[in-house]
Amino acid sequence: MSNARVLDVALKYGYDSPESFSKAFRKIHGIAPSEAKLSGASLKAFPRISFHLSLKGEKDMDYRIEEKEAFEVVGKSFPVSCVDNEHMREIPKFWAQSHADGTIPKLSAIGDDDRLLAVILDTKPNMEAFNYMIGCAADSAKLDALGEGFSASTVPVATWAIFPCEGALPGSIQGVFARIYQEWFPATGYEHSGAPEIEAYPPGDTTSEDYRCEVWIPIVKK
Repeated sequence: MSNARVLDVALKYGYDSPESFSKAFRKIHGIAPSEAKLSGASLKAFPRISFHLSLKGEKDMDYRIEEKEAFEVVGKSFPVSCVDNEHMREIPKFWAQSHADGTIPKLSAIGDDDRLLAVILDTKPNMEAFNYMIGCAADSAKLDALGEGFSASTVPVATWAIFPCEGALPGSIQGVFARIYQEWFPATGYEHSGAPEIEAYPPGDTTSEDYRCEVWIPIVKK
């Protein structure tokens, strides 16, 4: 809603009054329009229905908008190709390798919290490759304790659209990413800011259909 007045938004979308718009908005999102402007407000997106081999937009998407200060991440990264969806095959292998070689326990021991972060670096429109880091939020001064092969990166100040993800990995999170780009972006007034993307993984059984994690997408208003 940016800085638009409730009256202006109500009239733009065909409501007779600000009160009727506010009532409908609260019924769908659970909060008042004025509260939706606040950082951390949880909203729902309803993508347009379109037909492209299969029906799009048949489910709403939960998300929230948050502003976060810059923070450091440390971890291991490797280059990934997007050609022929190679990244969807290679990233799960990288995770398996990181568990096997002791990388995951090392990161879990130094993180600022109990979450592991996957950071998609070098994000560009229609990119054919990127660097993928498995890491955690931690001060770069802790690099010395990790040994060779680890590096640090700074995630800049950003506004994030944060999407919950539920289900066994990697299929569940791959599905969320697909919907974000195919449905959510076209249905909202946001575009990608160019900052890194983040996958936030709390402890738990990632093979469970009840496992919950998050996708963070850096955004700006169009």
